[in-house]
Amino acid sequence: MEILAIIPARGGSKGLPGKNIRPLLGYPLISYSILAAQKVPLISRVIVSTDDEEIASVSTRYGADIPTLRPAEYAQDFSSDFEVFDHMLRWLKGNENYKPDYVVQLRPTSPVRKVEHITASIEKLTRSGCDSLRIVTEAPVTPYKMWTINNFDEPMIPLIEQDEIFEPFNQARQQLPKKYWQIGYLDVIRYDTIVEKRSMTGKNILPYYVDKEFAIDIDTLGDFAVAELYMENNECIKFA
Repeated sequence: MEILAIIPARGGSKGLPGKNIRPLLGYPLISYSILAAQKVPLISRVIVSTDDEEIASVSTRYGADIPTLRPAEYAQDFSSDFEVFDHMLRWLKGNENYKPDYVVQLRPTSPVRKVEHITASIEKLTRSGCDSLRIVTEAPVTPYKMWTINNFDEPMIPLIEQDEIFEPFNQARQQLPKKYWQIGYLDVIRYDTIVEKRSMTGKNILPYYVDKEFAIDIDTLGDFAVAELYMENNECIKFA
């Protein structure tokens, strides 16, 4: 079974320039995702998809493969994950005749991970007939108390309405059904889901639950501080 890890890392972060290679506990942020893939025996190959020469150089130094740079058209602010992954998989098939069975997405902005979670996620999808797997945790706020607003001069519309719950927006949070939130920890996707079904998930998506402490997404300098504090004091994938 061939399992490919792809780490998407474009160079054009506007909110925090150079974010993907900014130091986290003394190591480039992207290096933690590379290390995570390297520590999972099930993963056969680790690739970074980037348009940026400096990110490519740093990634190579930490052991990732850069078979080709990402074209600028797939490195825009609104470029989708599908465009990035479809480009890389088509390039690998056309230039190397390389076709994995499964693809693992490891976003560099989610550095807090455990080997056992990654391994169990891969194994769970391979035992199933589902198209993909996503990591979830309990939603930090309940969507039953959220609203759709089309016009601020018109009545609001509840985001979720269920016949069995009368006015859920007026109920105590503890009385409402739990809902789950997908986080950037990792995704596991069948190759054919991306290439044949033209989707990053397909229709049948398995969940893998983790505690909310793993929902750390790096977007600001403050997020770096939160991640460092957690990683210094907890067991997770990190450099010795």
